[in-house]
Amino acid sequence: MDVTTISVLLVDDDPMVRNGLKMVLRGDPGLVVVGEAGDGRQAVGLARELKPDVVLMDLQMPVLDGVGATRELHKYPDAPAVLVLTTFHLDTYVLDALSAGARGYLLKDVPPTEIARAVRLVAAGESVFSASITQRLVQQVADPAAAPLADAARRALAALTEREREVAEAVAAGRSNATIAAQMYMSEATVKTHVSRILTKTGSENRVQVALLVYQAQSARG
Repeated sequence: MDVTTISVLLVDDDPMVRNGLKMVLRGDPGLVVVGEAGDGRQAVGLARELKPDVVLMDLQMPVLDGVGATRELHKYPDAPAVLVLTTFHLDTYVLDALSAGARGYLLKDVPPTEIARAVRLVAAGESVFSASITQRLVQQVADPAAAPLADAARRALAALTEREREVAEAVAAGRSNATIAAQMYMSEATVKTHVSRILTKTGSENRVQVALLVYQAQSARG
């Protein structure tokens, strides 16, 4: 397999959905489907065996749901990037999936080309959300009950330089490294360096957690 090829494991309890996703991903020569799973438990086993770059994960499944499977995968070294693709957009599903370690969250009504693009982005370490999911995250952290989290987020982001804060806000807006580089007149390598420093300074594991911190800190400002 070519080193630039991104391997994908499809996880959905509906065979028709899996077949549809295979057709979508096969349209991109840089993506290859290496396996399929019909439940979360099977997904964990296949992921450990096949070592895919990305797991395209449904949420509502028998035996072990997508959140549980994502949480188990996140425990292993060199865990694959998990991209949730589901019909469920309730706040609890979104936050549970992201807390479990998912790197992106898309609804199944997104255009097929967006799915392939999202797979590439999460494989590169970036985060991807459907627009409606981003809106729900903002609403969730703006809830008065989230005030303690907002204060903690504001303290975490206070450790960043002004430029790092700008990059963090761009990450929270769902922009890719290439887009950030173009908008801020810097190289992609410099953007990656800034993101790495942001992760270290805020104690975040990935870009999703950085995005949540930014949303929480913004809610603190009212």
